[in-house]
Amino acid sequence: MDSVVDGTMLRRFIRDVPDFPKPGVGFKDITPLLADPSALALAVEFLVQPFRGKGVEIVVGAESRGFIFGTAAAKALAVGFVPVRKPGKLPRATRKESYALEYGTDSLEIHADALRPGQRVLVVDDVLATGGTLEACVQLVRGGGAALVGVAVLIELTGLSGRARLGDMPVHSVLKY
Repeated sequence: MDSVVDGTMLRRFIRDVPDFPKPGVGFKDITPLLADPSALALAVEFLVQPFRGKGVEIVVGAESRGFIFGTAAAKALAVGFVPVRKPGKLPRATRKESYALEYGTDSLEIHADALRPGQRVLVVDDVLATGGTLEACVQLVRGGGAALVGVAVLIELTGLSGRARLGDMPVHSVLKY
């Protein structure tokens, strides 16, 4: 029997899509979860629950699905939200962090004035896979002098070892595959 306490009952809202976006990749489609108001509300609560009472002052989320869960997490914690975007998408001065992909590199940016030194930050995303995106987010937060409370993700793909790229950072995942 699935346990409501640990979030495993949410698995029925995650659809497996084989060979997407390329052959051999098994994609975890979260759109059924997003479409169900009760499942979405429960997923957000499971994301933020370990961080309640930890002094989170702001949530950071990466483009694009990190915006979905990050803004919902910020609302649930009654704090603000800061977007991390792909290069060229933010209108003011930014700080940039590049990270390695399987073939090549990518980059993310944050407004240079988005976080205050010492501000307590929770980084939120939908999936922790290889860890590149979240590692870049962590570096952007730390590079601005903010204090990282932790990282929260809906899904962790444990076989890809992304958690290892985050070092001793507290990482909370609602579901693990």
